[in-house]
Order: sequence, then C-alpha cells, then structure tokens
Amino acid sequence: MKMQITGASGFVGRNLKNFFLCKGIEVEDLSLRNPNWRNFIDEGAAALIHLAGKAHDTSNNADSEEYFLVNRDLTIELFEIFLKSKIHDFFYFSSVKAVADTVDGVLDENVVSNPQTPYGKSKLEAEEYLLNQILPDGKRLFIIRPCMIHGPGNKGNLNLLYKVVEKGIPWPLAAFHNDRSFLSIDNLSYLVEAMMNSKSVASGVYNFADDEVLSTNQLVNLISKVLGKRAKLWSIPISFIKIVVKIGDVLPLPLNSERLKKLTESYIVSNTKIKIALEIEKLPLTAHEGLEKTIQSFKYKTKEID
Repeated sequence: MKMQITGASGFVGRNLKNFFLCKGIEVEDLSLRNPNWRNFIDEGAAALIHLAGKAHDTSNNADSEEYFLVNRDLTIELFEIFLKSKIHDFFYFSSVKAVADTVDGVLDENVVSNPQTPYGKSKLEAEEYLLNQILPDGKRLFIIRPCMIHGPGNKGNLNLLYKVVEKGIPWPLAAFHNDRSFLSIDNLSYLVEAMMNSKSVASGVYNFADDEVLSTNQLVNLISKVLGKRAKLWSIPISFIKIVVKIGDVLPLPLNSERLKKLTESYIVSNTKIKIALEIEKLPLTAHEGLEKTIQSFKYKTKEID
C-alpha cells in the first residue's frame, strides 16, 4: 500500500508519516508549496491525505483572505485532481472549528455549522464544496474534524500550560470549570489506518476525539504529577481575570481573550459516529494516557536542552 500526504512537515504529518512507515507502508510527501505540485500526484497511491492548510492564528493578525486561498481554494483544486485520478480515498483534515467556536453540550456531526472566524469559515466552505461533488465509483471522501491534537513534538496551549506548571507558577484560572475533548496523535493515526483498511466505512464527515474529557484543572494536576510537583491552583475571581484579558487584547500580554477562551471554555466532541463505523468500543489510548505521554515528552525535551 502507498499513500501521499500534504503537510507532511507539520506536527500531524510527521507523526502520521512515521506511523505508517513503521508499518511498512510507503509514504510520499506532496508539497503544495512547490509550484509544480500538480505534476507529482501519484496515481499508484491508495489514499491522499490532505493535511496542509493555514492554521488558526490566535493573535488574530493573519490576513483573512489567505485562509480562503489556502484552506478552501487549494483544497478544491487538489480534490478536483483526485476525482480524475486513480486514487481511492481522499482524507481532508478540516476542524471542529468549521462547525462551532463554542459548544453548548456535545458537538456531533449533526450540529448545524456556524463558524465565526475566517479559519473556521474557510474550512467549512471547503467541506461544503467537497460534499457537493459526485464521487466516481470506488472512491471515498472522508472529511475529518479533529479537536485539539497533541503528542510528542506538539506546540501550542498545552505546551504553554506545561511551562507554567514547570516554572512553579500557580495556575491562576482555577476558578473556571470546564470539560474539554482532546485527541492524541496515536489515536488519530490509528483511526486513519482503520478507515483505510475498512472498506465498509462510508464517505462522510467524522469527528476525531479521545473517548474521555478532562478539565484544565485536571490537566494541571496531571502535569504536576508527571513533574513530581505539587499542583498549585489559584481561584482568582473571574471578574478580575476578564479585566486583565481586555488589556491583553491591546498590549502583548501572555493572556488575551482568545487564549483565555481556549484555556477555560468547555468543548466536548463526540467520537461516536466513527467508532460505530469501525465497529469498535474504545480507542487504543485513554485521554489520560495520551496526555501523560505528551507531557512526558515535554519533560524529556527540557532535559535534553539542559
């Protein structure tokens, strides 16, 4: 079996590529930055996994039109080539943010999409175009909506939280109570492989998430445990925190409205649909196990630097 991956140099791409290579599956990079990328579509590949895209900019400084040029237009062009090729499966990695920036209750595939950011809107418009095309016989389209992905080599808010705990800084947002879904890179890789190998999985939209949810306070406790530290949780009044983030929206402070939202909101994502499609009861790693593995990787990386 052979596959092509766009965005293979990114966090998800690197891990997914290594996962398949370890299983003896041939993987080819397809760099969409190459002006001649259209000439390098491999007709012998069984699947085309499209990871390349413009990520969400939490500083909100990115040009909104660039999201649509990369996340929508480039995806459409790639998919049109796929339709004319001999490749069987097309995986488009969208995002739960193509559906909702905030979630009341549990997010499943039936929730009506209402993204508020250029990132989410560009992902949704790409989804809508792909879903409206007629698939030739023998081809499948999988639109994957992952929640927050993590694993060794991961950067982002989870890494930021780790550094706060590592430095012994008390977690000042303990007054916010939330439940969040996460997705370990190991579970993501497992699901992609299982979908490719199961010919009974139908084309469509699928959420990717771990089976359980954790709160930010639970994450602080877990990080502290891995580091051998006592968890420091401060319940500073929420009203005061909101004043601070308003200042952070204007000045370059570590905390602004966007980052506060990511760190404290509840965002629960259902993975029931994909588990039913694959006829499985649970994913290989629990949310706790996956997060502990990621946190351990932060710890070892710090030691290497020291």
